[in-house]
Amino acid sequence: MTQHQDTHSVLMGYLLWIFGFMGAHRFYYGKPITGTIWFFTLGLLFIGWIIDLILIPGMSHQADRRFVAGPKSYNVSWILLTFLGLLGIHRFYLGKWLTGLIWLLTGGLFLLGYLYDYWTLNEQIDEVNGDLR
Repeated sequence: MTQHQDTHSVLMGYLLWIFGFMGAHRFYYGKPITGTIWFFTLGLLFIGWIIDLILIPGMSHQADRRFVAGPKSYNVSWILLTFLGLLGIHRFYLGKWLTGLIWLLTGGLFLLGYLYDYWTLNEQIDEVNGDLR
């Protein structure tokens, strides 16, 4: 049996769930399609958002199997994106200085880049962690 490292925290999932009617926890667990649906439908009119209270531990387990742990923390990256994303702080944390500066000067490329990072942040972290190993 293969042991998986904890890359995505259940606690972090519940913290992001508070903003879950906007899909934040679903993006965090690597589910960008349903995250986008939650974003545009307010968590399926709050019904899906409430059901996710039960589903978060399973989503965390799936994310732990899917993503690879490394020196850059998924939790720190997601906190930075969620609360300081328009300033590009998450990009600076990942060592992406040029795009971090662009985010800082343009408000996350006028919000489109912000949504792009919600879709791709887990893969960006995987890539950086792979390069650092």
